[in-house]
Amino acid sequence: MSEPAAVMNQGNAVAAADDMAATALRAESSPGNACGAPGSNCNGGATRSYVYAVGRIEARFPNLAAEKEFAQATGRTDTAGKTDQQTFQAVLTKREHRYLVRQLCWVLTIQGLETYLLLPRDLSDLDLLVESIRPSPGPNDIDVVIGVRGPIAPPEMCNGLMIPIVAFDQIYSFQRDTLLKAIPKPEKTTAAQFAPVAAELFDRIMLLTDNAGSTDEHRALNYLAMRYPAIYASAADAFARDFSLSGVEVRPSPLSGTRNLVDVIFSHTNRNTDFTEKSYVRVDVSEEFPFLVQKLSPYFDRS
Repeated sequence: MSEPAAVMNQGNAVAAADDMAATALRAESSPGNACGAPGSNCNGGATRSYVYAVGRIEARFPNLAAEKEFAQATGRTDTAGKTDQQTFQAVLTKREHRYLVRQLCWVLTIQGLETYLLLPRDLSDLDLLVESIRPSPGPNDIDVVIGVRGPIAPPEMCNGLMIPIVAFDQIYSFQRDTLLKAIPKPEKTTAAQFAPVAAELFDRIMLLTDNAGSTDEHRALNYLAMRYPAIYASAADAFARDFSLSGVEVRPSPLSGTRNLVDVIFSHTNRNTDFTEKSYVRVDVSEEFPFLVQKLSPYFDRS
């Protein structure tokens, strides 16, 4: 699996329905296609849509035939003493069973809701899907998916499930606690003090309403939560001064021009005086991979 520290520091043919969806997706996302070129419009004027989503990946059988084929492959695998989930992982991680990996539906759920159907932009990236299968899954497992959003999946593709397809370029799989431990701790803060601060800020961002990682706002927030430790250090400093986190807001940057820039504003309010101070970080979300434009700085409301 991909290490959280790296995140923080930067056989059988595919079913006909899969072919239909993949063809439609390539038509939308191919760099050589007018619909996929940077800044181009498609789908009646809608701009190309990117995804930077945080959730859980689930592998599902698209039909009864695939499920029965998996059962036969299981019979050829040594699974004595293993749980059902451990058996599932053991079978699919065998190289000779890679054809089964191609047959499965890979669904990203966010806050328990089926949100995206995942397809690799390159078949070699099937390994990233396999690595997302945990032998002992837990409630704190996290999968980060970065890619291009395509059309709604046809009902034949995944047993009637009709959700948007995402052609992914990168997947990071890890546990929430491991990610939080990988965030650099401020010098004047103990690990015992910093751990709950990082956990609270991370959870606040993840639990924002309808954070499916497809809008500029949510892509920027998810990027910062995964890749920018300074927001956690700032929250720790605010709590130490008896301030509470009172708001997280994303606004289009006044400097947006040819690039799509957003300002992510963090508000902290003093628990005794109600005085609010704000800081912000500027993120470029013009293309698939967001990046930092301006580091965390004080923010002043413009009259």
